[in-house]
Amino acid sequence: MHLRQPNRLKFAATAAALLTLCAIAISTTTAWSTETEAEAKPAPTFNRDIAPIMFAQCASCHRPGEAAPFSLLTYKQVSKRADLVAAVTDSRFMPPWHAEPIETPFHGERRLTDEQIATIQAWVDADMPEGDPADLPATPEFTPGWQLGKPDLIVEMTDEFEVPADGPDIYHNFAIPLGITEDKWVRAIEFRPSARTVVHHSLFYCDASGQAVKNPKFARQSFDGDEEDSRGQGDLGGGSNGRSLGGWAVGATPLPLPAGLAYRVPAGSSLILSTHFHPSGVAERERSVVGIYFADKKPERSFTGVQLPPLFGAIAGVDIPAGEKRYTKTDSFTLPVDVDAFGVNSHAHYLGKEMELTATLPDGKQIDLLRINDFDFNWQEQYQYAEFVRLPKGTRLDGRVTWDNSTDNIRNPTNPPVRVKWGRESLDEMGSVSLRMMPVNEDDLETLQNAYRDHVRAVAKQRMSQRTGWRQRVKRWAALAAAAETRQARQATE
Repeated sequence: MHLRQPNRLKFAATAAALLTLCAIAISTTTAWSTETEAEAKPAPTFNRDIAPIMFAQCASCHRPGEAAPFSLLTYKQVSKRADLVAAVTDSRFMPPWHAEPIETPFHGERRLTDEQIATIQAWVDADMPEGDPADLPATPEFTPGWQLGKPDLIVEMTDEFEVPADGPDIYHNFAIPLGITEDKWVRAIEFRPSARTVVHHSLFYCDASGQAVKNPKFARQSFDGDEEDSRGQGDLGGGSNGRSLGGWAVGATPLPLPAGLAYRVPAGSSLILSTHFHPSGVAERERSVVGIYFADKKPERSFTGVQLPPLFGAIAGVDIPAGEKRYTKTDSFTLPVDVDAFGVNSHAHYLGKEMELTATLPDGKQIDLLRINDFDFNWQEQYQYAEFVRLPKGTRLDGRVTWDNSTDNIRNPTNPPVRVKWGRESLDEMGSVSLRMMPVNEDDLETLQNAYRDHVRAVAKQRMSQRTGWRQRVKRWAALAAAAETRQARQATE
């Protein structure tokens, strides 16, 4: 046994050497294979790989006549800003889309995939080859001046409105006669401000009486609705049978209602633009233009909305301490009937940080309806689901709004931070998440609307019990809700 030991050692050494040689061979082969695959895979080109991304996700705004500061329609235009395009897409600053991916996908989502972002970077790293002209897809066709195509009706403010360079925010109502001689159903409204730097948002209402254009006091009526019928709030949630026709906020992309849904606009109506102006340091003159798109026929289903907390948080007691990083308000509402949800949006000002809306079904399953982790005051989208989301009776909706009033918030307009309370000025705060829905059974619409009104009253009553100074304001809101309810009942019989 002892005499054969050297042979075993020699064998072991030989085996080790062979294994080392195999490992080197495998490593070399793998490296060669990887390099060969990299060499075999062609670098992205503009015509084949980049243009489809630009056309689908960027061109609606980055084209002549739109809000974006430059166009991204040609190789020359994109390659000139290639490093910038790669940087803002990699950080997801562009395209602007703040809703996080959830189980219920959104229609027309502009959020780029990781693969698309990597393709743009690889194209830049490859020195931006243009590629074969035959690979270039057709440039998308747009109606000049309109993102939704040619409107069925175009109206504009009668006169220009002067916005001073400085001073407090301005809220002004503009009445525009539509000149329609028969009832119409509106599926989309595209709002185009002429002075984009000072128009923060505009809410659209239908004045069925047509009297607003004759009322000189109308433009002075307040944001809170201090005077009778000043806001035209037919449906507290914003629906097809009320007087709300939607709205526009900075950064918003016009979005038609889903097929088969539309707002009712009676003959002889006027369009009300309830506009919020924020002076920019430069005097401006605003003359808004509005494109209106009609539905072919009366829709078979009606819709409404639920906002949590109600009234943009006006009765939630928003009072954000200076330096508070995670100030949160929540609200819940249980659906009294089966509904199909089709759209969701959120609203806040500079301190808004996180927005969340979830649905807990009767069986305990939870569905995310909206999640925004980095809200941006300058990009306030209205999101629509790719398909209707069925929410059965008994589903609990939970809304959450979180504000960041610390120095870590790069959008905080005040440094050092100061205490901020609810208010309509841009430096005040408000916040809510809203879900748009229609009852599965059309006969359940009134039940759904009444349940939400009861919820708003309950929240107001609770707040009133905490702050006696709010009683007059709550009474005024309650009176508005009652008047709205009366109007809707009257409209339903027309």
